[in-house]
Amino acid sequence: MTEQPAFRAEVFQNEYLAADATVVDAIVTVTSSGSGPAGAAPTVAQVIMIDCSGSMSEPSTKMSEAKRATAAAIDALPDGVKFAVVAGRGRAEMAYPGEVQLVTASARSRAAAKRAVTQLTPAGGTAMGTWLELARRLFTRSQAELKHAILLTDGRNEHETAEELAAILAACEGQFLCDSRGVGANWSGTELRTIASSLLGTADGLPDPEGLTDDFRSMTAAAMGKAYAQVTLRLWTPAGSSIRFVKQAFPHVEDLTGRRRELSARIGEYPLGAWGTESRDYHVCVELPKGAAGEEILAARVSLALGDEVLSQGLMRAVWTDDTALSTRINPRVAHYTGQAELADAIQAGLAARDAGDIETATSKLGRAVQLAEESGHTDTAKLLAKVVDVVDARTGTVRLRQRVAGVDAELANVRSVKTIRVKKTEEA
Repeated sequence: MTEQPAFRAEVFQNEYLAADATVVDAIVTVTSSGSGPAGAAPTVAQVIMIDCSGSMSEPSTKMSEAKRATAAAIDALPDGVKFAVVAGRGRAEMAYPGEVQLVTASARSRAAAKRAVTQLTPAGGTAMGTWLELARRLFTRSQAELKHAILLTDGRNEHETAEELAAILAACEGQFLCDSRGVGANWSGTELRTIASSLLGTADGLPDPEGLTDDFRSMTAAAMGKAYAQVTLRLWTPAGSSIRFVKQAFPHVEDLTGRRRELSARIGEYPLGAWGTESRDYHVCVELPKGAAGEEILAARVSLALGDEVLSQGLMRAVWTDDTALSTRINPRVAHYTGQAELADAIQAGLAARDAGDIETATSKLGRAVQLAEESGHTDTAKLLAKVVDVVDARTGTVRLRQRVAGVDAELANVRSVKTIRVKKTEEA
C-alpha cells in the first residue's frame, strides 16, 4: 500500500492559443492529505481578541455569548499551546494573563483564563488596530510555528482612521493569521474582509450571538488541526514572460498578486497560509511572448513548497495553433472562477455605490451580481442579494433596489461576497 502524498497539485487549462494570443490561464487545484512532515504537527499559539466596547451591552446577550464562545475556544486548546485573551476597546488590554505574554495551556491555565473572561464588562470605544497590534506583540514573544488569532467585534472601527488600521495591518502581515467575525447588526463587512485578507484568514458575520460558541470552537479546532504552518505557491516562468495575477479562487476569492516574494529573476512565491486536510483552487494568469503556430513551451512550473522543500508540482503549457476550434475553447474551471471573481467585484461595487447614493450604478452592479449568482448556482449569495434588491428577472439581471434594507443584510452580502463554490462536475463533462 503506497503512502498518500502530503500535497497534490493539478493544473486545469486550455493550453491551445491562437497565433496572436499571449495570455495563458489555468486553475491549480491543491489538495492536502493533512499528513505533516514525519507526522509532526506544528507548534501553535492563539490569541483571542474580544470586543468589550460599550455597544456589546446592547443587547446583553452579545457579551454573554461572546464570553461563552471565548470559554469554548479556550477549552478547545490542547495542552502545550501558547495562548492569551485580549479585551478590545478604544485601546487593547490584556484580559488573560495580566501581563503582555502568552501562557501555556493546561487544565489550570484554561480554568484561570475562563474565570478572567467572566469578569469582562462592556465599556468604551472600538479601535481594532490596537487589538491587532497587541496580538502582534504577543506573537513576537513566541517561537510557535503557527500563530493564529480570532477577532470578534460588534461594531465599526470608529476610534481610529482607516489609514491607522492599514498601517498596523501592514506590520502584522506575515506575522500571524487572523479570522475576523462580526456579531449583531452594526459591524462593517468591508473592515472584516480587509483584516482577514491582510492576515490570510476568513471573515464572516453572525446576526445571532448564539452562533458564536460553535463558530469559535470550530475556528480553534481548525487552527489546532493544521499539519503545515506556512505553505507557499512557487512559480517559475520563462524569459520574457510576466505574471498577470495569482488569485485564490476557492473557498474564497483572495488576490495574492501583490504578495509575491522574488526568489530570482524568473521565480517568485506567494504565501498560502496554514494547511490541514483540505483542497483549494488558485487562478494563475501568465503573459508570454507571441509564438508561431506549432510552437510549444512550458508557460509555468507551479510548485507547492514548505521552506526549501518542494511538496508537489504541476505544469502550465502553451501550444500555439491555427485551429480555431482548439484555441477558442475555454476551460470550464477557468470560466467558472472568472465568473465567481466578477460576482464578488459586482457585489462590493454595487453595495459601495448604494451607500454613496449612486442608484444607477448600484442597480446595474447588483443586477449583474444577481445574474452571475443565477448562472453559477450560487444559491446562498442569491438569497443574500434578494434581501438587498427586488429581483425582477434573475436570468437577465433585472432588479430594483429595496428602499428599506436591514443594515446587517447588506453587510452579510458584503462580507460573504468573496465566498465561492466549486465548479460542478457536469460543467466539466
